[in-house]
Amino acid sequence: MALLKRPGKKGQSPVDDEGRMPLMDHLRELRKRVVISLLALAVGTAVGWLVFDWVWAALKAPYCAIPQSHQLNGKCALTYGGIFQSFFITLKVSFMVGMVVASPVWLYQIWAFVAPALYRSERRYTFGFLSLAIPLFACGAVLAYFFMGTSLAVLLGFAPADAVATIQIDDYLDYVLVMLMIFGVSFELPLLMVFLNLIGVLPRSLVAKHRRMAIFLMFVFAAVITPSGDPFTMSALAVPMVVLFLAAEGFMYLREKRQPESEFAGLSDDEASPLNLDEDPADNEASSLPEDTERDR
Repeated sequence: MALLKRPGKKGQSPVDDEGRMPLMDHLRELRKRVVISLLALAVGTAVGWLVFDWVWAALKAPYCAIPQSHQLNGKCALTYGGIFQSFFITLKVSFMVGMVVASPVWLYQIWAFVAPALYRSERRYTFGFLSLAIPLFACGAVLAYFFMGTSLAVLLGFAPADAVATIQIDDYLDYVLVMLMIFGVSFELPLLMVFLNLIGVLPRSLVAKHRRMAIFLMFVFAAVITPSGDPFTMSALAVPMVVLFLAAEGFMYLREKRQPESEFAGLSDDEASPLNLDEDPADNEASSLPEDTERDR
């Protein structure tokens, strides 16, 4: 939790020499950030309700592109099985839109709450990674959208020839969310690698040593995590992950190349550091003392 706060603003409680604020003021600050985020989500959900028809048409397009969607009545059709289900489906889609529309507000509120507890360099890194995380997630989600039709065709292709697909709207929305989240979050892996490298946890040499195994595990992960498991969707997830992985490794290589190499860089964890036996540190310390101090000794 952020226990630091910038002093000097009117109306704020006094802070101590280390910049800490009282617990109750800290909770009030948290309440303020949560309320602003909830109001932004409410406004975004209202916007999503107004544009529901357009958003639903875009979400339904991958399903409508496959032949199985026209089996029920000759048109692209999804079913629902409850009186109130249509209302909750509209609310669910509107909330999804509201999360996207209000994301600049609630992301900033999270940042504003946590940032005072960070050092200046940590704030700079966090802001930079946040500005990259959103486009990467969006790229993964867009890629998932274009491959959802192929994945659906493979999944529904296992049904017998005389079977009719009656897909529930809830099931289809859950499938869309899973695909968008899987692809979006997977694209964040290179960003995590770079962050761990910047803080000194993950050296580039370790990444290079296990590169082949990491690439193999990416393909295994893509095969397991994609709902359809077909080679097209698997490759659509695994190949961009490998490209981003190699790009992150290249960034780590260039960053470490610019830094001066430490005298202990080539030593393993179990290897002793080299000792200079030609000079005695005690002699150097004694020689650096003033003459009067040496006479007193």
